[in-house]
Amino acid sequence: MVGCLWCAAAAIATAAATMGSGARRKGWGLFRSSRARSPMEVVRHTRDLLSYVAENQQACSSNRDAKREHKVQICTQKDVTQVVANLQRQKLDSKIVASDYVEANRDLLDILMSGYVLESEHMRKFFDYIQLPDFNIASDAFRTFKELLTRHKSSAAEFFSRNYDWFFSEFNCKLLSSSNYIIRRQATQLLADILLDRSNTAVMVCYVSSKENLIVLMNLLREQSKAIQTEAFHVFKHIYVCYHYQLFAANQNKPPEIVAILSANKSKILRFLADFTLDREDKQFEVDKSKVIAEISRL
Repeated sequence: MVGCLWCAAAAIATAAATMGSGARRKGWGLFRSSRARSPMEVVRHTRDLLSYVAENQQACSSNRDAKREHKVQICTQKDVTQVVANLQRQKLDSKIVASDYVEANRDLLDILMSGYVLESEHMRKFFDYIQLPDFNIASDAFRTFKELLTRHKSSAAEFFSRNYDWFFSEFNCKLLSSSNYIIRRQATQLLADILLDRSNTAVMVCYVSSKENLIVLMNLLREQSKAIQTEAFHVFKHIYVCYHYQLFAANQNKPPEIVAILSANKSKILRFLADFTLDREDKQFEVDKSKVIAEISRL
């Protein structure tokens, strides 16, 4: 009966829509009344769902493609969503029966939450979706991409640990080095969100040890856009100055490539920072900039 709940909910929502007010008077109007439903009403609705499941075995098959087909009109699809959401909140003897059902049939979650693709090969496709010429599609793709990487921190951290090499290679080449200004700006902001989150400390340690990453970030500091420069500065401040030297101060294992690049570009970095200002007065920014200048001067 995996996935049957969705089919049953669709049937009830469709029936309620087609049977009209008479059906609603008989209890089909699941969302027409604002009053709280009694336990008896909850049981009756659940019974209707189970009856449909028992009588329509074919509708409850495990064929995923069939389940994903749009078999009802858009207004009914919305009702189906409300049915499922409502069932997830209804308690019967202090138990949420629908929640127990979902836990026992996780295939249903896979269907309802197909966009949550951290562990699938679809994750790689976002780097191409974000660069599509259609602005609306590209924007939606980036918002979904960001949500996947920042919403559930423990899951995201695990994803980064297993996919670090290919992910940041794609991130650097396709997003941070994109010819599209909006993509570069959004990607720089997302990079800061990822690396400065405490859940991703292990990721940051790997990131600061890479010569290629440092070169990409220094190029972002040279951007004409003040917004991109500012985001890049915050990343540079936190991981290549403050954190980097705290991390390796107690031992002799400082990545030589990183130290060499920072030392070779010391004068350029100091000149850049001396002229780097914001469009508005920001005392904290000035304090941070002074700290970075002091650290770079010690190289």
